[in-house]
Order: sequence, then structure tokens, then C-alpha cells
Amino acid sequence: MCLRNLKIISALLFLFLMMPHLSGYGELNKKTLFAEGEEGFHCFRIPALIVTPGGRLLAFCEGRKHATSDTGDIALVMKTSEDNGQNWSPLRIIWDDPGNTCGNPCPVVDAHTRKIWLLMTWNLGEDREEQIIRQESRDTRRIFLSSSSDDGESWSTPDEITGSVKKKEWTWYATGPGNGIQIEKGPFSGRLIIPCDHIEAETKSYYSHIIYSDDHGVSWHLGGRSPQDQVNECCVVEVGEGHLLLNMRNYDQNCKARQIAFSSDGGMHWENQRFDRALIEPICQASLIRYQGKESAEKRLLFFSNPAHEKRRIAMTIRRSSDEGQSWDHALLLHPGPSAYSSLAQLPQGWLGCLFEGGEKSPYESIFFVRIPLDAFGK
Repeated sequence: MCLRNLKIISALLFLFLMMPHLSGYGELNKKTLFAEGEEGFHCFRIPALIVTPGGRLLAFCEGRKHATSDTGDIALVMKTSEDNGQNWSPLRIIWDDPGNTCGNPCPVVDAHTRKIWLLMTWNLGEDREEQIIRQESRDTRRIFLSSSSDDGESWSTPDEITGSVKKKEWTWYATGPGNGIQIEKGPFSGRLIIPCDHIEAETKSYYSHIIYSDDHGVSWHLGGRSPQDQVNECCVVEVGEGHLLLNMRNYDQNCKARQIAFSSDGGMHWENQRFDRALIEPICQASLIRYQGKESAEKRLLFFSNPAHEKRRIAMTIRRSSDEGQSWDHALLLHPGPSAYSSLAQLPQGWLGCLFEGGEKSPYESIFFVRIPLDAFGK
């Protein structure tokens, strides 16, 4: 037996020991939406999934033209589904600045106007992340905004909003990736929230933060950042009566699990930052959504996805919380092999959809889509 297979077997044994409620659900039907070497691109990365007001599924990602690298000639692309993810449209290019990097998709739907906002980032293709962090790059990381008023059929020309949402002393910056939310309850009802992260120039410290809009996406502003550093790519959900939970990728290796923080003022300040030790991770992006159910018990459901291992990007897993993130009572293994970034959405018929990176030898071979019924998580 080869060494790679032995490593995967030992990793899966670790998972079953760490998560006694881990289970499979028969044969989940994985659809390959984007595959390396196809449709004119070297590979695809950084998935983001959202459901439009009309029930259409939008699957965004980065189309990397010449290499797997985060740097270089990268376009933002999309596929759509009209039937809950059973069939998908041909690939469409949403934003392409030839030679440069267009990516980090983070869409959000305004339920009041039915408009979809898409937050993205840009940098010169020749500027690498480490150069931007050291302020040795030709340009910097910039933030852009596009929108659709026709269920994702057409998109506005991206507008730059860097000056409104990025401080001058920040270098690296990322929107999402994944999805934003709209606050439903409390004094900040209607506010659009996009989770982001940045690096501060002087200290080189990593932080998570949010940006927000109170005028249905017309203008965007900088919200609060995490109290402590060593966190970056993050996701946000509403809990309780309009409070927010921020879930963050963690670089503090004293505990190899996600970090979380809370806000009671619409994301302007964050507090009580700590580890969620149940959500182990190998330092990787993750996804978190709130389930919009009709039953009282369903209204407290959260779902979280990531590669569930402390050291390696393998074992794409969805966990369920029945108490708004205080504990995680069930875990469903989607893909035991190499896997990385993911994005969750609640589908029109009430199932979950997960768009995630995965493969047999590398996490970046394909981007898969899977539909999961709620009963896959038990009662």
C-alpha cells in the first residue's frame, strides 16, 4: 500500500475518533461543476454559492488561466441552475481584467429590493501576496462591487469601493470568500453584511472584519474588526434577536480549531473572541449559514462546512448545530479525500447545497456541488 493511501487512512481514523457522530448518507451525488484543464482555464478555485430571490442557484469561483497560484491572470466566473442544482448552465465570465487577478467572490441578496450584490477583490497579476504585505508591490489589493437586478442574468460593471472600506494602513485584503448576509431582526434589520479580512502594515497582523450597507447596497462602510489577531477568512451568521456570530480561520496553533466572536451592535464591535474547539481545521476557509425553517426547532439550526482535520486539507464535512452554534450535534462526511474551500446555501426545496473544492490527489482538481436532505443529519 502506498504512503499516500496510508496517510489518508490514518487521517480518517483520526476523524472517527475525534467526531463520534460523524456519518455518511448513502451515496451523495457529487456533480463536477468546474474541473482543472477545462473550459479554457488551468484550474478553478474559491467557490461561492447563493440562491437568488427567484430560486436560481448561482455558483461563482475564480477561473485561474495559467496556474494554480493565487497570483496571475484570474477571472471571476459563474454557472447557474434553474432546477435546484440538478442541471447547470455553461460557464460565464462575470469579470475579467486580462493579466490581472479578479476574485474572492462574496455575494449577498437584499430581500427587500431583490437585488444581488457581489463583492470582489482585484490586484495586479504580477503583485504577489507577500509583496503586497511588505508594501513592495506596484499596486495594492482593491475592493470592487457589482450587482444584478435580474436574478443574476446580467451584472453591472464593477465599481471600486476601496476608499470606503479599507484603511490606508492596511495592505492585504479579502472579501469573504463565500456569502454575505442581511440582518433580519433587531435595530439593524435590513443591514447587509460582508465578512472580510485584512493585514495591518506596521505589525503584519492578521484580522477579520466586516463591511456593511444600510442603504440597500448603494454605499458601503467599514465595520468592526476582531479583538485579537491571527485570524483572517471568515463567515458570519445572525443568531438570537439580531446578534451576529463571526467564525474565523485560525492561525494560532495552540488550538487547531476555528475562532469565533460576537457582536450585539450590527458588527460595529466584536467581543468574546475564543476558540470553538469542536470545529477543528487545518488552517483553511470554511462556510457557515443559518437555516431558514418554518418549525421552531429549525429556526435555531446552523450548518458549517470545512475540511475536518487538524493538519491536512481532507475530509470535507458538514456539521449541524441545533442551538445556534453553542454545540455541534451531528457531522456528515461529504468527501473523504483532499478538499479545501467550500460554500453552503439553503436550496429552494429546503435541502442544503454545498459547493466545494476537492479531488483524489489534490484539493484543487475540481469544484463539486452536492445536495443534502435535512434528514441526512438525523433528528
